[in-house]
Amino acid sequence: MKNVKIYKNAEAEKAILKSYTELLTMWDTKINELDIMGRYGSTHVIEAGDANDPPLVLFHGVGDDAALMWIYNAKELAQTFHIYAVDTIGGPGKSMPGDGYDKTFDDEIWIDELLDSLKLDHVYMAGVSNGAYLTQMYMIRHPERVIRGISMAGVPVKTSGHGKTAAMKAMMKVFLPEALFPTDKNVMKLIRKMTGTNYRVFTDNEIVFLHFKQLMTGFRRSAMMNHKIRTFTDDEISSLKDKLLCIVGKKDPFIMLGGTQLEEQIKRYPIQVIFMEDAGHGINHEKACEVNRIIKEFFAGK
Repeated sequence: MKNVKIYKNAEAEKAILKSYTELLTMWDTKINELDIMGRYGSTHVIEAGDANDPPLVLFHGVGDDAALMWIYNAKELAQTFHIYAVDTIGGPGKSMPGDGYDKTFDDEIWIDELLDSLKLDHVYMAGVSNGAYLTQMYMIRHPERVIRGISMAGVPVKTSGHGKTAAMKAMMKVFLPEALFPTDKNVMKLIRKMTGTNYRVFTDNEIVFLHFKQLMTGFRRSAMMNHKIRTFTDDEISSLKDKLLCIVGKKDPFIMLGGTQLEEQIKRYPIQVIFMEDAGHGINHEKACEVNRIIKEFFAGK
């Protein structure tokens, strides 16, 4: 079977990987890059922090990568945790889908193999957007393996309810029409739609803005089609009580365009949810200091 192509052409890939490397230098902390082979291909992992510290596995969202996602968090978190920032296979970054990455792909098996290869039996886990889903899913499937988890810009989608429909409508409202014509001006407008008042963490950082735009123009979103999102039952969500914390921005269009009804539903979840005023979908970028503090305190049991 022919391998899935994650970039539109060789030129786009070269440019994205160049700015990816530049972003890593801006992490301002010592890193080690790993490539872990598995049945679905090669998964790229950025390792930072003391090997004697508790392991923290980090997952990014769709359409971005580990270098961009954790640029404002890695240095601080690496002072407390041994972090493993994962490039989602099929997404942007340096992970490379192999012959096994097809319609039979299973996120649970992929994460299982990854943790086994890294010799990680018990971990803390955190993710943003689709990474939030991966965290929730894996905690439900393997509660014995995840000590505690944090979901940012993503709450569990219930089997009953309007979360999935609202998310699809929000996605259309947010991305169109700017994503169809990703000029500098339109990329700027899209960032403003996705964030709160602290949008300048994306727009005023030249490399961050460049990389964000390159991903919009050069990444094949169809490469993520093999990832399947499943909804959760009430019992599954209840199993996350005391173990999962959700951090949500009140300006996050992918969640809050569901309206007050959705917000009230989230508040009724049997899990801890922190709503941050004037933060959007890039919550861990927009509120980096506060998010870093919350992550460390929650994983410390506070």
